[in-house]
Amino acid sequence: MKNILILFAALIGLASCDNLQEMNVNPNLPTETHPQLLLTNIEWEAFRAYRGTSPLYALKMLVQTDGENTNQYYKWARGSYGAYSDMRDVTKMIEEGERINDMTYVALGKFFRAYHFYNLTLTFGDVPYSAALKGEAEESYAPIYDTQQAVFEGILTELKEANDILAESNNIIAGDIIYQGDLTSWRKLINAFRLKVMLTLSEKTGTVDVSEFSSIYQNQPLMESVEESGQVVFLDQQNNRYPDFNSSGFSSGMYMDSTFIQRLQEREDPRLFIYCTQTKSAKEAGKAIDDFTAYEGGDPAAPYGEVNQKATQGNVSKVNERYHQDPVNEPYLLLGYSEQQLILAEAAVRGWISADAGLLYESAVKASFKFYELYSEEYATYVTEEAANDYLAKSNNNFTTAVTEEEQIQLIIMQKYLQSFFQLGWTSFYEYHRVGGYPSFRRPSGVEIPYRWIYPQSEYNYNAANVTEAITRQFGEGNDLINQMPWWLE
Repeated sequence: MKNILILFAALIGLASCDNLQEMNVNPNLPTETHPQLLLTNIEWEAFRAYRGTSPLYALKMLVQTDGENTNQYYKWARGSYGAYSDMRDVTKMIEEGERINDMTYVALGKFFRAYHFYNLTLTFGDVPYSAALKGEAEESYAPIYDTQQAVFEGILTELKEANDILAESNNIIAGDIIYQGDLTSWRKLINAFRLKVMLTLSEKTGTVDVSEFSSIYQNQPLMESVEESGQVVFLDQQNNRYPDFNSSGFSSGMYMDSTFIQRLQEREDPRLFIYCTQTKSAKEAGKAIDDFTAYEGGDPAAPYGEVNQKATQGNVSKVNERYHQDPVNEPYLLLGYSEQQLILAEAAVRGWISADAGLLYESAVKASFKFYELYSEEYATYVTEEAANDYLAKSNNNFTTAVTEEEQIQLIIMQKYLQSFFQLGWTSFYEYHRVGGYPSFRRPSGVEIPYRWIYPQSEYNYNAANVTEAITRQFGEGNDLINQMPWWLE
């Protein structure tokens, strides 16, 4: 009888524990959710990532007149691991997609992982990849660093897997603010990004499988128009407006860089009118918007006080007001149709694909003009298809005038550069290093252009052994410096 009472008491105790556990579940902190509830924010954050004005100073598009901008003078130091925070949601979306057996979310998760890791490895070199983002599942908080080569290989594998999964799926992706759930459109963006990653490694002989590049071009879906670009469109609603809308930074010491304006003027490029304002002096003189002489920039190599004096005299253009006064403005491109066509044009020049490089180049320029015709309506008359044809007929824009492979690639790279104003993040900075210093970036004598950023201080605080091993492996002990060349450029 005594044993029966003990057993009975134990059963009551177990039941009480179960009830207590149920009572301790916080309904406001769910452990499971539908992946569509994660996707929207993942897209919103990813398509706006790696932006801001920082790359525009480094790319010689902006100058600062009320202080020394570290990016303008290439005096930066540490980079950020913020992308790992964004990828925690990506990791959870993949887990939830697997839980409900909807692999479309797994595929998109692989794409966003590839996108973030691509930017991370270009920023630093070796980064945690295979052991990263496992803190919750495995309580692993000090991940090892993978070599940059291994990271690139992983990126390309994940992109291939993403495309293959979507090719077998019939689901519509709920929560998708980019393509409204269209699988084919996502496959086009993913495949275009695969080509971009491969082209990034163009100088690493034997690293890129050129036959695979060609196979993607021939056999996989790619974007066919500006409307299919990978872009986030902004709305005039709270929390959905253009990120620089009402930004106070535009009313301070931010002006246009003279070298950027000169490149647009030399090519009689009407995108100049869309990017910036006429100088105060030009406006007072009554010059028309389409008068190329009405625009002037500040010398990016001069002391900021010198440029400020020129600006005070009314002889330096500002950024076009639409970038901070229009709540919708233009979409942010993660990878647009125009960039895709320039990637293919360069691949054709290099002999990676069998295609007419000139036609691809022309389609890219026309696509860039079309983008601004669609999204900068006030200036649409300057970037019509007819205007694009006139532009391409000018000798320094005409592909037929480029005789050598180097000249052709420089034409392509210049067009990628000219269309990257407030778009494409650091792409043109990495392109500069990839093709051997084109276009040139004016800077004070003796200033070198960095290759990378220093690892975050948090890694030294919490993952010191692994980050130290990665630095020593890449650059030599203690050489976590911005002028060290990472693997992809060696």
